[in-house]
Amino acid sequence: MNADALETTGQSGGQTTVLIVDDHDLIRKGLRHAFDRDPEFEVVGEADTAADALRHAASLMPSVVIMDLRLPDGSGLDATRKLRKAHPNMGIVVLTMYAGDDQLFGALDAGASAFVPKSAPANDVVSAARHAAANPTAFSAADLAEAMQRRLTPTGPQLSPRESQVLKLLADGLSVAGIAKQLYVSESTAKTHISKLYEKLGAGNRAQALMTALKLGLLEAPDQPKF
Repeated sequence: MNADALETTGQSGGQTTVLIVDDHDLIRKGLRHAFDRDPEFEVVGEADTAADALRHAASLMPSVVIMDLRLPDGSGLDATRKLRKAHPNMGIVVLTMYAGDDQLFGALDAGASAFVPKSAPANDVVSAARHAAANPTAFSAADLAEAMQRRLTPTGPQLSPRESQVLKLLADGLSVAGIAKQLYVSESTAKTHISKLYEKLGAGNRAQALMTALKLGLLEAPDQPKF
């Protein structure tokens, strides 16, 4: 399914033009409504895939793109990188369901102008779009200072590369045997890795480990509509 876009380019009547990219119709409608309430903005298009986002951005040349982090055909961060390379002066606001530090810094590294969690009020997205239009290359995020502090002085469990692999495999639902096969190790070794991971996370089972990992930003939660 491809969301429709109006064939308009650049500014419209002095307004800040916006392209909304999200695969959830409810979120797109909610954001469109929020922007429609502000006379400064005009939503000129919508897209529900990364491919359509790039195509519509090139044809519409909006002032700002509101980019979902997870899209059916690829990563919103990859699309953001491509947009930033093709359109250096375009504002890009990244949205995500789970706003962990990894996602925030991923958006920063990809060249986004702003980062907003989907749990935030829709008006926060409008404010971020206003910033992005005026300062497309100056990154803004509500939790940026705290995230920087956490990166400089990390707290909580520090997972080894192998433990991070095991965590992702557990999140994918693999059994001990499946994890051993993926890592090319014995089941006994796989159990040892899992046990050490559980110990670091203070968890007694898979569900507790995954929940703790989500809270700590070690895993990204599946995207679901919030607007």
